Amino acid sequence: MKDIRDLSLEEIQNFIKDIGEPSFRAKQIYKWLWQNCCQSFEEMTNLSKNLRDKLSNEFTFHNTKIKTAQYSGDGTIKVIFELWDENLVEGVLIPTKTRTTACISSQVGCSLDCKFCATGYLKRQRNLKASEIFDQFNLINNLSFEHHQKKLDNIVYMGMGEPLLNYAEVMRSVNLLTSSDGQGMSPSRLTISTAGISKMIIKMADDGLKTNLALSLHASTNEKRSAIMPINESNPLEDLSEALNYWYEKTQIRPTLEYTVIANVNDDIQSEKELSAFAKLFPCKINLIEYNPISTADYLPTSRLDQFAENLEKQRLIVNVRRSRGKDIDAACGQLALKQ
Repeated sequence: MKDIRDLSLEEIQNFIKDIGEPSFRAKQIYKWLWQNCCQSFEEMTNLSKNLRDKLSNEFTFHNTKIKTAQYSGDGTIKVIFELWDENLVEGVLIPTKTRTTACISSQVGCSLDCKFCATGYLKRQRNLKASEIFDQFNLINNLSFEHHQKKLDNIVYMGMGEPLLNYAEVMRSVNLLTSSDGQGMSPSRLTISTAGISKMIIKMADDGLKTNLALSLHASTNEKRSAIMPINESNPLEDLSEALNYWYEKTQIRPTLEYTVIANVNDDIQSEKELSAFAKLFPCKINLIEYNPISTADYLPTSRLDQFAENLEKQRLIVNVRRSRGKDIDAACGQLALKQ
């Protein structure tokens, strides 16, 4: 049977009308799904048993569950989620003194083959439904309450997969998390991260998205970037700079350039100059990321991370250094590979 959470509010309204129930029931059902995060029709206690039976005869719930959870010494929790069809994805709860963040996945595996990322060595199996993305938020939020007595402050689409290659479902999940009929989060609390699909960045801007946007850059010449990120062959830096300029002009939201600093790959003085030149093409922020080694690649972290940041700041660029969290449980950036 079809998952009821695949239906829009309008489709639920049409179903309610077809079975002769009062129209207000549709809104009640929708709020049970996306405000109360219910996972069965039995939980919808303000509906009659007769209506719940009608719903259960037509629809089901393809619920996501936690298969395993690993706990880091720094408070980070890595979760392997089991989907209804037994596919697996990962998510991470990242608590700090100032915020609590969920890193969630948008695809089962990934098709982009980034050479320094563990997920890039997995095959893409399928896209996630909006409900499966939403389930990750809900289950990580529950873990945050349980272990840190806090609700989630931020959501980053930086887990497995390329969000802009699952555009419709990712955008639907954003709506469910931010709308008044859903979780009501501010769009500024959400960040969509992309390896760089230029035409989809433009589409995001045209569609009026108000989330944050992060570009996984990692190198600032086409030659260097293509060597570690094959997606650059079809989305070169010239196209990306135009798309990011367009994004800023339409939204007035500065994109963030994510740059993992890897020894003997992109950490030399010339790379600093190249990143500085690219970052000055449009208003932006830069996140310098500590590289986390993976078993499937021979890359190493740099010893120049702080010097790299300092030199960029001298160019009057906005720079943040992102230190790894959850490294002891393979939960840090670039390490998600379904290891238990």
